[in-house]
Amino acid sequence: MPSEMVKWRPIMINVTDLRSGAAFKDQGNLWEVLEYQHIKVGRGSANIKVKVRNLRSGTITEKSFMSGARVDPAEVEKKEAQFLYLDGSLAYFMDPKSYEQFSLPLSALVGQEKYLQEGGNYNLVCVDEEILSVEMPRTVELKVEDTGPGIKGDSVSSAYKAATLENGMTVQVPLFIKEGEKIRLDTRSGDYLERAK
Repeated sequence: MPSEMVKWRPIMINVTDLRSGAAFKDQGNLWEVLEYQHIKVGRGSANIKVKVRNLRSGTITEKSFMSGARVDPAEVEKKEAQFLYLDGSLAYFMDPKSYEQFSLPLSALVGQEKYLQEGGNYNLVCVDEEILSVEMPRTVELKVEDTGPGIKGDSVSSAYKAATLENGMTVQVPLFIKEGEKIRLDTRSGDYLERAK
């Protein structure tokens, strides 16, 4: 009797193993877990709630699963690349080992392209050789190109003024910040954090 062909299927993971940083496939999308919550519901089974980020679009949402449910794992790989320049709707990068140049649509950067600095190295988030996004550092240092005059001795004031940065962004900075100084911004909110040392 001929042996039957067995169709190979990747091993699925239990939703109780979805910890922060894990990636999985669900409903045709790729998700990265940001927060995990295990909720026990009376005598019944438990629910698993995860806050997730869509690796293609960058949108953040919440998903709920019944305890014991399974999802397909996604092997996320991070590759280093050097940012070269922006041109129209594309961001150009270079592989620092092979010197191969390639481009990414700005949609993959979900508005974070303003923080890219020419010559800077960034981690590209890839699944199955598809580049999904660019991992941004939590903070970035940028030079103040234009702002109102600084006020001497006003180093702890809660008053703010507008400042235009080297990347064209306008942010609110404390009154003591002067033109030519570098400041540190939070790349998640775009807010001023501190004067760069």
